[in-house]
Amino acid sequence: MTHKSRILVVDDEPNIREVVELYLRREGFDVEVAADGAAALAALEVRVPDLIVLDLMLPGVGGLQITRVLRQGEYDIPIIMLTAKGEETDKITGFEVGADDYVTKPFSPKELVARVKAVLRRANAKPTVDPQAQPLTRGIITINPTTRQVVVENREVVLTAKEFDLLWFMMNHPGQVFTRDQLLDNLWGFDFFGDASTVTVHVRRLREKIERDATKPEYILTVWGVGYKFAAHD
Repeated sequence: MTHKSRILVVDDEPNIREVVELYLRREGFDVEVAADGAAALAALEVRVPDLIVLDLMLPGVGGLQITRVLRQGEYDIPIIMLTAKGEETDKITGFEVGADDYVTKPFSPKELVARVKAVLRRANAKPTVDPQAQPLTRGIITINPTTRQVVVENREVVLTAKEFDLLWFMMNHPGQVFTRDQLLDNLWGFDFFGDASTVTVHVRRLREKIERDATKPEYILTVWGVGYKFAAHD
């Protein structure tokens, strides 16, 4: 029996919930809806979805708070942030807390469905990192693809799945410069609908976790006007 991906739609506007649910069900998804943050968290306790379409501005517990709770806990559920706000800073904030994609209201339901499918494809794709590869050490950083652990100066640091993949990719190409678009294609896939700012956010978060001083990075370096590279430390 084919698995039907389950989508949790969280929005306080009934019309939006109904339209999104209708279009997703037409595409064969199993859909559950919640009108606020508290209802969404309660639904998660009962059954974990394959993806969440999450409104940013919710009564009570907001979308950003829910995302932080999920990313700090045991859940690694893809999240598409849905919001009426369209400013660049709001998008970056969504990516910073761990959203996988960002859709601005008003939106095309067909486009949202396409984004849901794209995010699920990336989530279900073969891992970017070969779990059979040998641990790699460069400078003070050791990364182990089998255990997905990262140790910096004998201190283990906790990375999200995408932060780990980004670090592994760059450590395997020391000295090579990558544009943000190249990193998007290699790590997020060609069907990623978002913009390159998500790379900037992930690089910043990664620096905060692995660098001695994130404001003066020694490992993940910016090549102005081009992109980023991992310093070729011995």
